[in-house]
Amino acid sequence: MIKFNPIKTTDPSYPFVENLLHESFPVEERRDDEMQRYNTDSNPLFTAYLITDDAENVGLITLWKLTGFLYVEHLATSPSVRNKGYGKMIMQALLSNFPDSIIVLEVELPEDELSKRRIGFYERNGFTLSERPYVQPPYRKSGSPIPMYIMYSGTDSIDEMFETITSEIHKNVYLV
Repeated sequence: MIKFNPIKTTDPSYPFVENLLHESFPVEERRDDEMQRYNTDSNPLFTAYLITDDAENVGLITLWKLTGFLYVEHLATSPSVRNKGYGKMIMQALLSNFPDSIIVLEVELPEDELSKRRIGFYERNGFTLSERPYVQPPYRKSGSPIPMYIMYSGTDSIDEMFETITSEIHKNVYLV
């Protein structure tokens, strides 16, 4: 059974979470380890979850509880369980763990097969694509902004909230 376990850096399984972040996301798509650890241990808006299936570590998800919605910052499954249906099970667990929440996440523009498949995956799992222009600020001072789209669940539309949502993400997650 899929379970989201809140985790701190003192947990013996935290290295699994940090290593999976490194394996799954290029450096420009994540903050530095020191800031990630600070958020994990001290930021009241942020929760890092170790995802388990019974006793097996299968993934991670990081969530921000922002004003009126949850923001999924990172979601990854362990390479050892990829293509075994865990992505779908994790998405179902996400929606059932937070049934009354609007949930948003960022996706890359559908410019290649992988990004198109990723958008399709989220759509099949209850998310809707907003094609309004959105730019992900850089995680690092030397980084560049990345054009993206927002996907959402838990509401019919985010049109009226779009500016508030993106402003909250920029202010709290990217500190801009």
